[in-house]
Amino acid sequence: MRILLVEDDQAQLEPLQTALSQAGHIVDGIEDGAIAQWVISQRDYDLLILDWLLPQISGLDLCRQYRQAGKKAPILMLTAKDTTIDKVIGLDAGADDYLVKPTDVFELLARVRALGRRSPQWQGETLQLADLQLHISTLTVERGQGIVELSAREFQLLEYLMRHPRHVLSRDQIEQALWQWGNEPESNAMTTLVRRLRQRLQLVSAADWIETIYGIGYRISPKN
Repeated sequence: MRILLVEDDQAQLEPLQTALSQAGHIVDGIEDGAIAQWVISQRDYDLLILDWLLPQISGLDLCRQYRQAGKKAPILMLTAKDTTIDKVIGLDAGADDYLVKPTDVFELLARVRALGRRSPQWQGETLQLADLQLHISTLTVERGQGIVELSAREFQLLEYLMRHPRHVLSRDQIEQALWQWGNEPESNAMTTLVRRLRQRLQLVSAADWIETIYGIGYRISPKN
């Protein structure tokens, strides 16, 4: 999933962003409410994680604005406010869940998995193309009797390709989907990532499923 994480405390933002990224998610980490407001207008997300108290625009206001715009992605509020009335205010603003600080990483990941199942983009725990299966919770790919563990970045690329089977995806589309906001990839990053993923898929005899469409980008298609 692509997740927007808005948290103004860098000491909390970094470990949460790292944990979510290691779980295979693409995470845009932002410390400022006004910047988050702009980014939300530019990108679509599968899940928003919003701190309540933020500079310039609060997470509560971001939540309200997001819902007023008709957007449906699940929202998880993070806050030190732990009274019942605070929880009611957050839920009434449009939040789907509420996690009180200090945040336990394992509980956060569990909440994210649960909320991910509510996302309009949810297609189940396993993506399948012909006999190739990608297991989301374990970051593994399986075909026949073979099963291979993927790195978080390899998983993200294969997930994106498998969500658009047989479609030619430009390098720019893939970079926009996989790289974090404000973090531009190096010139050879895409080529290197595709090569690494093909090496992994070779272990399940599917390396040739990823086609290079020269001058455009890449496509995944089943082969015999």
